[in-house]
Amino acid sequence: MASVSQGFLPVPGDAALWIEVSPAMAIHRLTDIALKATRVHLSQQVIEREFGAMVVHHRDQSDVREAGRVVLQRMGASQQDRTACKITWKEIIRGMMPDHTVLINRQGRRGSMILPEQSMFILETDPAGYVIYAANQAEKAANITLVDVRAVGAYGRLTIAGKEADVDEAAAAAIHAVENPSWT
Repeated sequence: MASVSQGFLPVPGDAALWIEVSPAMAIHRLTDIALKATRVHLSQQVIEREFGAMVVHHRDQSDVREAGRVVLQRMGASQQDRTACKITWKEIIRGMMPDHTVLINRQGRRGSMILPEQSMFILETDPAGYVIYAANQAEKAANITLVDVRAVGAYGRLTIAGKEADVDEAAAAAIHAVENPSWT
């Protein structure tokens, strides 16, 4: 996130909240609500054609939770109202070839590089924001490299790389996360 955020950058240990809504322009009002009600900082706000998204964070998790609670309250919604995640694509490619990795590394990604012979897991979700949670859980589960995370637009896209066993473990964690999201 630090490579693409235009706002206040989160640091390791900060709690974060990702909110994605439609229509896109509604994100401005929700940002205003969260910032005025708590001490959270805005690290990212993106407005696409259909969806708007924001990320707020703070060292104190209670402020982040309160921001989420207040935003939901003002929307007249609850966590149970959120759109369920649909996995639209998932695949592991093993033993990546050098030509393939060079092209992936030259694309507009802002993560780390994939190396030849590594395995690659790709995941696409609808709604897009779920890939943030998937990436977080994948990183906690195994020693992998985040190659690309795109969480704005019609679909979220996650690309991770690493040793075959690590990618298998991280992929399982990412899939489990989006199929069974935490309600906290």
